[in-house]
Amino acid sequence: MIVRRFFVAVLAATLVVGSCGGDPPPPPAPPAVIVNQDSIDAAASARADAEREAREQAAADAAERAAAAAAERAQAAARSTLEDMVFFDYDMSDISNDAAAALRQKVNILQASPQVQLRIEGHADDRGSTEYNLALGNRRASAIREFLTGFGLSESRFSIVSFGEERPLSNGSGEAAWARNRRGEFEVTAGANAINPGN
Repeated sequence: MIVRRFFVAVLAATLVVGSCGGDPPPPPAPPAVIVNQDSIDAAASARADAEREAREQAAADAAERAAAAAAERAQAAARSTLEDMVFFDYDMSDISNDAAAALRQKVNILQASPQVQLRIEGHADDRGSTEYNLALGNRRASAIREFLTGFGLSESRFSIVSFGEERPLSNGSGEAAWARNRRGEFEVTAGANAINPGN
């Protein structure tokens, strides 16, 4: 009887140990995910639209920057044209053909830029007396103003001053230096930010 009980106990223990060994049961399957294809398509379309709008905005911004840079360059070129010097023959205040061509370029810009005002400076070389050269510089500045107002520009937009021989571009002597000193110079005194390049 004792042997029998022992045998049953050993058998029971073996069964318990046997049932604990081996591979664990597989994990439960993940819950099924229901895919809504319409939602996926809508999200992809929204993403594509956003990317296209970003590209279009970047292109528009680049075009705007390019246009602003071009306008700035055109305005700088127009100001340079307004400030370009004109030159005179010896002891003359008549407007030469070359000077007239340069002044006509200024006229186009001035007509398109009504807020712009200029100071016209008359200069002379150092031959002749100081008083004579001041008077000659004044005649040259006046001749330039008269030429410009001949195109319908208001005289009030131009002031004139003569420096005679006081401000030479070239300190040398000889025709090359003298020719550079016989000139009219221009300074924008008002409306610099309103310069319109014109046609």
